[in-house]
Amino acid sequence: MLNTKNKINTKKENIEFYEGAFTDIDYISPSYINLNNPKYIEIDNTYYSTLLIVNYYKEQTDLLLKALIDTNINMNISIFYEKKDSYKIIRDLTYHIGNIGVDLQITNQNRQDIDIAAFTYNDAKYIRREMQVNNEELYFLYIYLNIYSNDLKELEYLLNKVEGIAQSKGMQTRRAYFRQEQAYLSCIPTMDNNADVKEVTKRNVLTSGLIATYPFISSSIFDENGIFIGTNIYNNSLVFIDRYNTEKYKNANICIFGTSGAGKSYYTKLLILRNRLLGIEQYIVDPDREYTNLCEELGGTLLQIGPTSNTFLNIFDIRKESVEENDSGYLATKIGELIGFFNLIFGELDEEEKAILEEKIIECYKEKNITFDDNSLYKEIIENNIPKVIFKTSEDMPILEDLYNILDKDIRTKKLKIKLIPFIKGSLKFFNNKTNIKIDNKLIVADVYELGEENLKYGMYIFTILFWDKIKLNRNEKKAIYLDEIWRLIGVTSNKYVASFIYKIFKTIRKYGGSAVAITQDISDLFSLENGTYGKSILNNSSIKTFFSLEEENIKILSEYTNLSEKEKIEIKSLKRGESLMFVGDDHILTKIESDEFERKIISGNNNGN
Repeated sequence: MLNTKNKINTKKENIEFYEGAFTDIDYISPSYINLNNPKYIEIDNTYYSTLLIVNYYKEQTDLLLKALIDTNINMNISIFYEKKDSYKIIRDLTYHIGNIGVDLQITNQNRQDIDIAAFTYNDAKYIRREMQVNNEELYFLYIYLNIYSNDLKELEYLLNKVEGIAQSKGMQTRRAYFRQEQAYLSCIPTMDNNADVKEVTKRNVLTSGLIATYPFISSSIFDENGIFIGTNIYNNSLVFIDRYNTEKYKNANICIFGTSGAGKSYYTKLLILRNRLLGIEQYIVDPDREYTNLCEELGGTLLQIGPTSNTFLNIFDIRKESVEENDSGYLATKIGELIGFFNLIFGELDEEEKAILEEKIIECYKEKNITFDDNSLYKEIIENNIPKVIFKTSEDMPILEDLYNILDKDIRTKKLKIKLIPFIKGSLKFFNNKTNIKIDNKLIVADVYELGEENLKYGMYIFTILFWDKIKLNRNEKKAIYLDEIWRLIGVTSNKYVASFIYKIFKTIRKYGGSAVAITQDISDLFSLENGTYGKSILNNSSIKTFFSLEEENIKILSEYTNLSEKEKIEIKSLKRGESLMFVGDDHILTKIESDEFERKIISGNNNGN
């Protein structure tokens, strides 16, 4: 090991010492460079060719480089701005304007010469006015596009593609033949605008025109505290979204639409998995038994209701969290929820029938000493020989059979009573029980799969009410509710009372620190109730919308309720599995959903503890 404290006394010794050293430059230097071809240079098996931007449209209304940056082409873009002396420019312009003015007075010139002279005369006056009146500066602008590839044929293809894109944006290009080395040196981060190419690309531009060359305009989303979603399909940039960012997004709600097998369920599971790591409370209504494995892998609580289940949930339960602290109206709030539930059973009720049913529900609670006085929901117990006042439990609440018996006493409600028979004595009698489940987990999945196609809506609605009460508990806690196949609750098979309740969740969950997630593959059913009023309202109250591949018919329906462009309609139809078009606030971005192998194992339930 050489002692760096030793001094080298002679110039010769100093040179010999450094000849044997390995410096930082050696680390970054290529092993070879081939400059023999005038069309490209070759560096370590990679071919580089540069396009010089030599002209632009006179007026630009769009960002020049956006279309180029949004591609996934291997390309380095180098931009040089050279500020000029304003005093000298104004002086030269004034001299030029005077000379041109004299030329325009000469009448024996041909028509073309006069038009050109008038054109430059007006331009010069415009530039001088902007500099004098609006304090603009004049710059020389130089732009170089360095494209590279490991294959010569691909390089030629990319060059042609970039030339086409540049031309469509009003940029004229020229290939840097016989000047590839100089152009390449102008594109590496040494801030060296090589003199051999700068004279070809020099164009003047005012300060306001520089905006069109702003390079940081890629359609990517990178929220500082967001979770990883995937990559931008066009440029492979990372997409991180923090849906709880209230400064950026109006709410944290999400809509996820896509055909079966397009990737919407996998994406939803990724959201659940990644938010679980952040400790966010999450409640999932699962009609198709898709989240059972994920729930088990993540240590969540699985709630099941059905013919073979031993867990029960009483629709008549009034919970302390049903009404916010310092608010009132427990029974009134519950009656509204129950009217929606019984509309699912009895069909759409007219105003008279609804009034009679409400009367019977009030009577049902009255038999349990529960009235519109909120104090009636509290009872006194003796604990350790000490009197204590607590909120009534499920044991103190009526059940469906209590309402059934009351309906049986009134001839006006005999028809309603008959429709309740399956819930009291038949295949759905598991609904006629006291609640026997406890919820103390931040991840809860409600499995209603056993209810069958016709009865899913009952279980989905009951669990949605339960989860909504949980969400209202603490405004400072982040939480989310996932409603898979939401069309069952807001579509034509539902009713306006249930749909209004779901819409209320999407509209107000923000103030509880929550996020509502709507998931469906049946777009037509989503907009089938009340001419699509509720589907549209939920869509409009979701700051983040994720569209996976959809059939043309569904795309047509969706376009009626969103601002899909014609290009985006085509993109949605041609999306591959796991690819999506995302509306995130005001940004529209094509995203490929990405996951790690470890995440895939967890989602599929094949982790095996490894």
